[in-house]
Amino acid sequence: MTIYNPPVRDMQFALHDVLKLSRSGLPGHEDLDPDFTEAILDAAGKLAVEVLAPLNAVGDRQGCRLENGVVRTPDGFDKAFRAMKDGGWTALDCDPEYGGQGMPYVMGVATGEIFVSANMAFNMYQGLTHGAYSAIHAHGTDAQKQTYLPKMVSCDWTGTMNLTEPHCGTDLGLLRTKAEPQDDGSYRITGQKIFISAGDHDLAENVIHLVLAKAPGGGEGTKGISLFIVPKFLVNADGSLGERNGVSVGALEHKMGIHGNSTCVMNYDGARGWLLGDLHKGMRAMFTMMNEARLGVGLQGYACAVPAYQNAVAYAKDRVQGRAVTGAANPQGAADPLIVHPDIRRSLMDQKSFLEGARMLTLWGAHMIDKGHNGDADAEGLVSLLTPVIKGFLTDKGFETTVLAQQVFGGHGYIEEWGMSQFVRDARITMIYEGANGVQALDLVGRKLAQDGGRHVVAFFDMVKSFCKEHGDSAITDDFISPLKAASKDLQTAAMFFMERGMKNPDDALSGSYDFMHLFGHVALGFMWAQMAVAARTALDAGTGDAAFLKTKLATGRYYMKRQLPMTGTHLARIQSGAAPVMELEAEAF
Repeated sequence: MTIYNPPVRDMQFALHDVLKLSRSGLPGHEDLDPDFTEAILDAAGKLAVEVLAPLNAVGDRQGCRLENGVVRTPDGFDKAFRAMKDGGWTALDCDPEYGGQGMPYVMGVATGEIFVSANMAFNMYQGLTHGAYSAIHAHGTDAQKQTYLPKMVSCDWTGTMNLTEPHCGTDLGLLRTKAEPQDDGSYRITGQKIFISAGDHDLAENVIHLVLAKAPGGGEGTKGISLFIVPKFLVNADGSLGERNGVSVGALEHKMGIHGNSTCVMNYDGARGWLLGDLHKGMRAMFTMMNEARLGVGLQGYACAVPAYQNAVAYAKDRVQGRAVTGAANPQGAADPLIVHPDIRRSLMDQKSFLEGARMLTLWGAHMIDKGHNGDADAEGLVSLLTPVIKGFLTDKGFETTVLAQQVFGGHGYIEEWGMSQFVRDARITMIYEGANGVQALDLVGRKLAQDGGRHVVAFFDMVKSFCKEHGDSAITDDFISPLKAASKDLQTAAMFFMERGMKNPDDALSGSYDFMHLFGHVALGFMWAQMAVAARTALDAGTGDAAFLKTKLATGRYYMKRQLPMTGTHLARIQSGAAPVMELEAEAF
């Protein structure tokens, strides 16, 4: 059985030493002192370790079953879901008007990492519900909010998002699902959706589907798409459940991973639905879900790798193989533990330095979202710019990290009973869903860089520049500030290349988009590590905090700056090669 230890100490460092939550000046943040947030994270960790993590392998082995039109979840999931609901975890950062606890979004993200690390497939049932809740909260009528949100906050009813169809995924302009208006103001929804996570299950009384469909008069492409609320069971005027709606599960997908989550083919046969938001403006309403979902998937990408890393460390300390080249580290034994070998150390440091940087970036992004919720348009624009980076870079590197952790186990990593295979298989989907990472890169270069006249990317450059200037003559300058300045210069050079060449030959920009996403990701993590270094150095100089933890933090950050951040140069060189090496071959030559 695999182990999992919630990284509460590291989260506390990020929330308080770096983000300084309780002193941020945001409404509701003044109560987030270290003792309060530690109590929340400890309680989430207890649920994760005692209830969710033991079900992770169970869900992987059993998967979900479709029996006579009913989806059955793995053994123990129903009891665990009740425990999560009873603990109020599904309502943590939701609106108190609808039964939520009203905490900042960043606390929902922090506890979310713990739950994903313990059992990613299980947590998706409430995770998708939160996205649907957010869309209805932002775009629904008062009546829709009163009807659906209290039950969704408690997860008595869960939610989904229905975009993909058999013939179209990213290109939603091709979708065929139809919405026919009715005299009573409702619509009849007809069509098929695929890859619907948590599309149906036995954990909740009702499932509230948010479905993209085309209503008459909308025209072609995405401009003609509307978003509809389509419940599994219709809701009576008094809030009770009525008859079954015309929506059913056509099949369950057989997947590489996340077996414990029900990924459904959903058939809509004249199902009754109600318009959410404005007619023919469904993409705007759906993106309320998708932006949140993409940050959540970025979180999944690294959170799935956290227990993989923890198990790899435990194995490397316990497994004895060979002798240290500098002399026996375990002279009383037949061999030394794996962790004495430099290549194992390299692998573990790659994992550790990425995971701690990724956690900081995700919590920083969530903090920006909280600022945006409180009217900070600059913060909202900045996190919009960084959303494809958080989703794409963190999931690419998160999957890579699970593979590195698996590799530490040697042959045992390939054997299912050791559990490492599941981490690899579960992490793989994060690079694909909520917009495959190639699409994230195209979104970053094709849309986000130029958004609002390029104001947000310039703001990011200025933020990094100001930070480097402020700390340019400090104890961390050589190890953190100088490398960050060099990496940021690479990022700016790449952006200028796109500006100079992209208009003349768009392929020059798009051929380098994936490298740009990774270049940006490394700079973002370097920026996070520099901020963590300032916080750690400040605490050490003041004699506050855990000195051993702080010194470890600095050493881990130095590793990232020396061994990972220089990758920006490689990505820049590939970007500057332009489209020619990418587009040279004719299609027939492949």
